[in-house]
Amino acid sequence: MRELSAECVWPAGATLGEGPVWVARERAVYWVDIKEYRLHRYIPESRERASWRINAQVSALAPRAGGGFVCATRDGFALLFLDGGTARLELLGGPEGDLPGNRFNDGKTDAVGRFWAGSMDDGERAPSGALYRLDTDLRWQRLDADYVITNGPAFSPDGGTLYHTDTLRRRIYAFEVSDSGSLQNKRLFLQLPDSAGYPDGMTVDSEGCLWVCHWGGWGISRFSPGGDVVGRIALPVSNVTSCTFGGGGRDQLYITSARKGLSEAELERQPLAGGLFCCRPGVSGLETPLFQG
Repeated sequence: MRELSAECVWPAGATLGEGPVWVARERAVYWVDIKEYRLHRYIPESRERASWRINAQVSALAPRAGGGFVCATRDGFALLFLDGGTARLELLGGPEGDLPGNRFNDGKTDAVGRFWAGSMDDGERAPSGALYRLDTDLRWQRLDADYVITNGPAFSPDGGTLYHTDTLRRRIYAFEVSDSGSLQNKRLFLQLPDSAGYPDGMTVDSEGCLWVCHWGGWGISRFSPGGDVVGRIALPVSNVTSCTFGGGGRDQLYITSARKGLSEAELERQPLAGGLFCCRPGVSGLETPLFQG
């Protein structure tokens, strides 16, 4: 098994870099710093960088067919619009008003144009998190529960399998997804050993393999649809948070990382922690679906 490496294309020093997504119409990758209320954009062709301050905690976003983005925020769902140097949120509401200690975390759009996102206990202790689906009519459904930290919804190339992470238990589950968006046959897809750190964000490539980021694990692993490790990317930072395929051929893997939880001594050894990285893994990713709501 060949171990790949990645280049840091933006040493941003993010506290909690997360949620990278490729926006084909702009040929750009967007990502967030959850704890610092920041949205970032990187354009590979020009290496141009831009950042926006957001007036709410955004943890994940996906491009919207009607313009702008759909977002997971601390309190639920929102639409996000960028106008020059200004970022404007249009809040849609959320399903967890009775859980003030929760916040939303990772999210992705499926091939039908629905947005899936999970919630978590912001204190990272209670199993109060759940998985939701935001439909194109802007109504949401709760589909699974009993998570402390949810992460990385990702879909197989045919859209028939949803992968979802229970981070603290080091488990990744697989579900069957119906055309209507209901979930059946939840099963354990992966149980990571303690030595691998914690599974964080993830994405699927065109061959149906799952790329899993390791918080505390110094890299990303590629798993076959059968759950075997078939590749790895080594990174010079320990807290690897999420990844997405981008570039004109969707053959570049963009990777976010975090400084959160690292001591001063650890930060001295990891000066690129919180940076945005890029790797060409020799395989392409799937097209980023647009949210149809």
